[in-house]
Amino acid sequence: MAQAPPPAGAPPAGGPPAAFRRPPDFPTRPPADPAVVERGKQIYSITCTFCHGADARGGSGGPNLIRTPVVLNDKNGELLGPVLKEGREGMPKFDLPAAQVSDIAAFLHSFRVGGYDISRMAPPTILVGDAKAGEAYFQKTCTSCHSVSNDLKGIGGRITDPKRLQQTWLMPGAAGRGPGAPPSPGTIVKVSVTQGGKKITGRLTKIDDFLVSLTEDDGTPRSFTRDGDNPKVELIDPLQGHRALLGKYTDKDIHDVTAFLASVK
Repeated sequence: MAQAPPPAGAPPAGGPPAAFRRPPDFPTRPPADPAVVERGKQIYSITCTFCHGADARGGSGGPNLIRTPVVLNDKNGELLGPVLKEGREGMPKFDLPAAQVSDIAAFLHSFRVGGYDISRMAPPTILVGDAKAGEAYFQKTCTSCHSVSNDLKGIGGRITDPKRLQQTWLMPGAAGRGPGAPPSPGTIVKVSVTQGGKKITGRLTKIDDFLVSLTEDDGTPRSFTRDGDNPKVELIDPLQGHRALLGKYTDKDIHDVTAFLASVK
């Protein structure tokens, strides 16, 4: 017996995954439990606000989430979860419990999606931290590498976009650069490989448990098979200090330090 043809508008068999399909129209969702939305808002504010904005419509380092196929097609976090867990280029990974992902999804779905910005709630300024508390945090955490009388002298007069400053902490080496843009010299990770008593150093291309690849200063590509600690591999990452703090920053810490640095004239 011949099968009935698929209904008009149905995606073809083998078509794009749900996360990449554009819905036929902006979805209208029933109101979620306010307590769930509030929980999602709190989690979102910690993990996502600095990249995607408080209203999820984009920041200096991240795109608008409201109109992305992932969010539009998502129901309860089933599409959002893998993105958070696996990350994206320039985006850190967040291994959150399924319940928290569902709460974030409920918060994102609470925004009305349409052809106008009814949902925008961008604050007039993000300089809302406590400068004194920021100074104390800076003195305790940052002075091993930075000084307001040396490399950060007069930084307050140079801060034209506080969000971009914050992005340099949350996405070390990636903030403020467009797709495909080359890294700045101060963010390049180098590696040295010592084999047979000879040390080869260059820009890191790839590293995993089995292989390390680099490009020497003259452009020569080199690759080495790894077997445990043989050969000896040493990474030289100028942003390692920032990366080490990614799991320690709080929303308040970042706002406080931003307010302090903005006050340094």
